[in-house]
Amino acid sequence: MKNISIDSYSFHGLLREGKMDIFHYLESLKYRYRVDAAGIWNGFFASTDEDYIRKVKEALDEKGMTVPNIAVDGASVWADSEDVREKNRQNALRHLEAARILGAKSVRIDWGVTTPEITDEQFDFIAKRYREYCRIASDYGFVVGPENHFGASLNPYLMKKMIEAVNDPAYKILLHIGRWKGDDADKGDVMMAPYTMHTHVSIDMADAGLEEKLKSIIDAGYQGFWGIEFGSGKDEFVQVEWLTVSVKRALELLSK
Repeated sequence: MKNISIDSYSFHGLLREGKMDIFHYLESLKYRYRVDAAGIWNGFFASTDEDYIRKVKEALDEKGMTVPNIAVDGASVWADSEDVREKNRQNALRHLEAARILGAKSVRIDWGVTTPEITDEQFDFIAKRYREYCRIASDYGFVVGPENHFGASLNPYLMKKMIEAVNDPAYKILLHIGRWKGDDADKGDVMMAPYTMHTHVSIDMADAGLEEKLKSIIDAGYQGFWGIEFGSGKDEFVQVEWLTVSVKRALELLSK
């Protein structure tokens, strides 16, 4: 199915063991899973140098593959240290350039706030920095934003508040389905669906009821890719296949 992507973090165990690199990953998606969309976690990049990124682009083009999202670690907007914030900014800029070369549709850069609450200083700084990234993303033809990943970003109301503050159509979110905290955690997916650039579907979602979960997000306005993300780092080839088939089945049922 054209709207399924398998995101490379699903194979981080094989990467850690030296049994997979980004080129093997692309081969696996194309010929093992018959999936043409690669959501790339930047842990799979050996470098952000232009020559290397262009080799990755060549591999994608040879296989007719697309990149719905690049998930960037090591580039969070907020850090308590000003030096770290600037270091992260430079890393973010390198990955935004990589996204341009690869023709990515979106880039995930986290807020970086590890606490459940967010201060006014943090909020204002993050909103300003994302406006900078949105200008770059708009020029390059993609969108950028955070994932509901950890800390304050797990609160859907804070996520909505940041969307309103950044106030830029290039600011979207990577929706990790079901990963919310707070009194209204069960409402987070539907609240954020209209602002979602990409999704992560994890193994705990592949149970009875997956069809209803995906339908609620589609009905709320999401039209993009469903990103398979398996996280345990063990038995990855088999578990990714099982999760992919589960999502494909749910989507097939919804299309009838």
